[in-house]
Amino acid sequence: MAEHRAQWKGFLKVGEVSCGVALYTAASTADRIAFNTINTATGNRVNRVFVDSETEEPVEKDDQVKGFELENGRYVLIDPEEIAATVPESNKTLEIEAFIPCGTIDDVYFDKPYYLTPDKTSGDAFALLRDGMKADKVAAIASTVLFRRMRTVLIRPHGKGLIATTLRYDYEVRSSKKAFESVPEIKIEGEMLDLAKHIISTKIGEFDPASFDDRYEEALAALVKAKIEGKPLPKRKKVKVSRPNDLLAALRESASLSKKAEKNRNAPRQMPTMARAGSAQRAGRPRSPPLPRPPRSARLDEEERRWHSIHIGKAT
Repeated sequence: MAEHRAQWKGFLKVGEVSCGVALYTAASTADRIAFNTINTATGNRVNRVFVDSETEEPVEKDDQVKGFELENGRYVLIDPEEIAATVPESNKTLEIEAFIPCGTIDDVYFDKPYYLTPDKTSGDAFALLRDGMKADKVAAIASTVLFRRMRTVLIRPHGKGLIATTLRYDYEVRSSKKAFESVPEIKIEGEMLDLAKHIISTKIGEFDPASFDDRYEEALAALVKAKIEGKPLPKRKKVKVSRPNDLLAALRESASLSKKAEKNRNAPRQMPTMARAGSAQRAGRPRSPPLPRPPRSARLDEEERRWHSIHIGKAT
């Protein structure tokens, strides 16, 4: 991880066992194409300036404070020092509070993933925790102060290291009951369910993140490249919009297509046949000259005559 800067350094501790660790960002958007805001009249970048919402006069940084809105136009002002005093004190320790079976936390609570690696002096203790969790197929729940907040972290074995994923607070996750309350109660059974199962079985695969493309990022890259080279801008491809149709008919058609594709995959491959002379000439392709046969030896001819005279009763 030498090419990346650690986001946090501290200790991972369970009971009396502890090891020095560091957190590195596991996912980043730094490689995405980014734009600056430019003044079209001068070609220069513009700077962000905070202005008073009423007077429209610029406000210097020293005159800016945080404010909590009580009602429209009325605020409680809070100084930066007062906000800083609310940040929990950190002991730089990821304290493991419990081990839980892997997969017991709903993914909706996952926030940001980080790579957790040991320092140069803590390899043994780190490996002990990692391999112990692998053997028991468990993950660890830990907590510490990260980025000014007390964070709950899910720690899981990952290759030679560990993955530490910050978890969202319960108040941050919206209720699924409210989201799904308008979904009608429908029970699918019979032919429709069987067809759905068949279609799913023909689409079973594995997740390969490299096979998924960021089409928006690719389109932006193509746009920038065309502008730099002075070429025509790439044309937008038309997208076929799906329309509601008869569900059972669509299932039957999908099942028929999947069966046909599966039959083609399982069909034995046939060796290609030699094209007839007439067809090759009609296609305008010159025929390849026949390969010369090796000359038969006189001894081979004599042995063949003897075999015929013995088994068939007459010479060739």
